[in-house]
Order: sequence, then structure tokens, then C-alpha cells
Amino acid sequence: MPATEFTPLTALLGGAMIGLSAVLLMAFQGRIAGISGIVSRLFPPYTDNAFLGRLAFVAGLIAGPFVVMAATGAPIAQTVPTSTPLLIIAGLLVGFGAVWGNGCTSGHGVCGVSRLSVRSLAATITFMGTGVLTVLFARHVIGG
Repeated sequence: MPATEFTPLTALLGGAMIGLSAVLLMAFQGRIAGISGIVSRLFPPYTDNAFLGRLAFVAGLIAGPFVVMAATGAPIAQTVPTSTPLLIIAGLLVGFGAVWGNGCTSGHGVCGVSRLSVRSLAATITFMGTGVLTVLFARHVIGG
């Protein structure tokens, strides 16, 4: 399995952009930048008039790699060496976890931890620990 290339400068820039977007959303909209919550409120029933803002936020997430490709002229190398059924199961488990935990990594891990929310700290420790254990199990027990 090829390792993803880590470049500190791009990681720092990406982290700063995520943090800035979370701060701006909180400052101007009073909302937490939790992606699962933003995406789930794109579907009816609509409880406010923020549909276009949510749509723009998600469109920006999708457009990001294309903007980087246009700016650098280089394709983004991303490989996921696994089967489609495994990806579907993993996606469903992540979705279930986001619903069950009342939030996702962005809502709890970025916004909640920065607000020193005990619930978010517990959620972040849980999903990070589960991720570590899953990788260890998959690589060293299953051999994938």
C-alpha cells in the first residue's frame, strides 16, 4: 500500500484554511462548521433560509481539489486500494457514527475541541482511537 506523501507546508495551509472557515462561519452565521450537519440540512424539512449558504459550503468542499489542480497544473494523486463493497460499508459506518455521535470530525474535532467541549473531546478521542485500532487491525490482523 503506497503511503500518502506528507508535506508540512500544505498541511499547515490546509489546517489554517479549515480553521479560518470554521471561525468565519461561527462569526458571521453563529453556526458550527460540522460537515455532517451542514449536509443533512441540505435536505427537507428546511427550518431556515440558509440553504444556499449550505450548498455553497459543500460546493466549495467539492471544488477544492479542482481549484488546486487548476492553480498547480498537476493532478491530485489519491488512491484508495480497496474494494467497492468495503468502501460502501465504511461510508455507511461513518455516516452511522456521525448521526449517533451528533456530529462528525469537523464539528467535534475542529470546532468542539477548540471550544473545550467535554462532549466533543470524548467524541474526538473515541473516533480517533477507533480509527487507529481499525488501521492496526486491517493492516496487521487482516493483512490489507
